[in-house]
Amino acid sequence: MLFCKYEVMTNINQSISTLTTERARIPPFAFLLTICVGVIGSNSLALGPIAPEVAESLGTRVPAVMTASAAFGIGTAASAVFLGRLIDRHGPRRMLGMALLLLAAGLAGSAFAPALTLLVAAQFIVGIAAGIALPAIYTLASVIAPAGRESETIGLVLTGWTLSMVAGVPLSAAIADFTGWRMVYVVVSAATLIACAAVRFAAVREGTRGKATSPLAALGVRGVAPLLVACAAFMAAFYGVYAYIGDHLHAALGLPISANGLIAVSYGLGFGGAVFLDRLIDRFGAGRLLPVIFLTVGGVYLLMGSASGSYPGMLAVVFLWGLANHFGLNVLIMRLTALDPARRGAIMGLNSGVTYLALFAGTIGFGAAYAGKAFPILPLAAAGLMLIAALAAALARR
Repeated sequence: MLFCKYEVMTNINQSISTLTTERARIPPFAFLLTICVGVIGSNSLALGPIAPEVAESLGTRVPAVMTASAAFGIGTAASAVFLGRLIDRHGPRRMLGMALLLLAAGLAGSAFAPALTLLVAAQFIVGIAAGIALPAIYTLASVIAPAGRESETIGLVLTGWTLSMVAGVPLSAAIADFTGWRMVYVVVSAATLIACAAVRFAAVREGTRGKATSPLAALGVRGVAPLLVACAAFMAAFYGVYAYIGDHLHAALGLPISANGLIAVSYGLGFGGAVFLDRLIDRFGAGRLLPVIFLTVGGVYLLMGSASGSYPGMLAVVFLWGLANHFGLNVLIMRLTALDPARRGAIMGLNSGVTYLALFAGTIGFGAAYAGKAFPILPLAAAGLMLIAALAAALARR
């Protein structure tokens, strides 16, 4: 009789615990982190569309203007690797607030730069700030996530990239058309200051603080190295293909430049729409799913190669591409942040550093391949990189 009562009470307690977990809501602070990602993404994606106007204003050429984008990438990579470790010492929210303040200053400098050299320098400062902000954002997302809803929380924060791609880029182009390119950076700088104030005064837990870890020490954490290899292959494949889709549509299919806008929107909708399926990750387990997701992304690249001669086909495949890439990035961040909670900042700094180095390597390497071959060679090469990513992810799991 006593055993039956004990069993009934145990079942009741388990049911209450389950209901409590199911009812746990994603903290509102996660939406603020989403906006922070959107602000950073708006800067990183805005220069391309407004580059012709910037070049005319500063009396130079578009390729020269794009060196500012390269400076942003280099600043982000270096800062993430060497300064991301400070997140573990001072706390992710404090570091995010400081990074956003520096970001706003760099954006203001970009807005009022009288010459190209000063624009490049300002964007380098913006890159340094982004290299601290992004690891801090991802660290905070993993810390504030309710138990059992980690992937949903991180997925929500990642939709900031969708926000910047679907809304930020078209809005930047419209602002540049009506008020000039400098106003784009003024608006983004103002938005960054508002986000900085919100982060500063928000009430949020951020876990215990530790000590700053050197990049080499963080690299020595078991599982980090193979996951960073997977990250490098994953990101090089994405940036390498994405960089040349627009030229392919224009040169090979004879479409106007405006056709590139729908490609960006299609990718963004797929990337953002995946947030409604993120709960499946928590159900099946991140470690088990990551190699499968990377293989799926590779399959999407193979589909892209087959559909490269059709604009409607490309729009459909790019939507699937955004969907699959969302899952890949979400689970990759989940796996990395779970390896060593005391070194999350340093590990996520390495992740961001590898991401922006992969941007550089993927753009250059795929550009060389694209110059000598037709576009379908690029998704084929990307599929090969995704096979490497899947193998590295499987090795990390073991």
